[in-house]
Amino acid sequence: MFQSRQRFIFYVSGIVIMTFGIALTIRSLMGTSPFDALLVGLFQTFGLTIGSWEIVVGLALVLFNAAAQRRKPEYFALLTSLITGMGIDLWLFVLGDLISPITLFGQASCLILGVGFVGLGVAVNLQADFAPNPMDRSMLVINELTGLNVAISRALVSLVLVILAFLFSGPIGIGTLFSALITGVFIKFFMHYTTRLNKNMNTYLKSITP
Repeated sequence: MFQSRQRFIFYVSGIVIMTFGIALTIRSLMGTSPFDALLVGLFQTFGLTIGSWEIVVGLALVLFNAAAQRRKPEYFALLTSLITGMGIDLWLFVLGDLISPITLFGQASCLILGVGFVGLGVAVNLQADFAPNPMDRSMLVINELTGLNVAISRALVSLVLVILAFLFSGPIGIGTLFSALITGVFIKFFMHYTTRLNKNMNTYLKSITP
């Protein structure tokens, strides 16, 4: 029971931190990750909120993954899209006009901080191994169906997202390239600490469990 609660805490905390980072990258106006650029593009084209489009696109990916694998849809994966979408909208509302950088230095700082928080959030979330991420599942589906390695599969997914984001006038820029190249570096850096924290918490919980 303690471990399940711990996993859920890591899961939600990771998403809260990650969505704060996503909001910062959006506010930087220098470009966001391919997936987030698509969400912003859909928001600018059709309305709704960016978080709402996170849920809609998440559902589309869940259905795509199920059709590709000829399996029942993993609707549980929508939990991740739902919480992520709510987190993005909440942080964008909270930040409001508090963070609206107009100088290049301010925008670059906002972008770097945003990508850093995204990396930290993902590193925390990975400790949970709770609900699958629809986009990551799509990457694994392509890997399974084509035999391509995970890196190439992820690159293909990112390429499709960039094309779609471009078609919907999403914020593609230097930040998009920066996110693609640097997010993994931040994740790897923070994973060292989140893994240690997870192990220490497991050890503590075992010591107090009768």
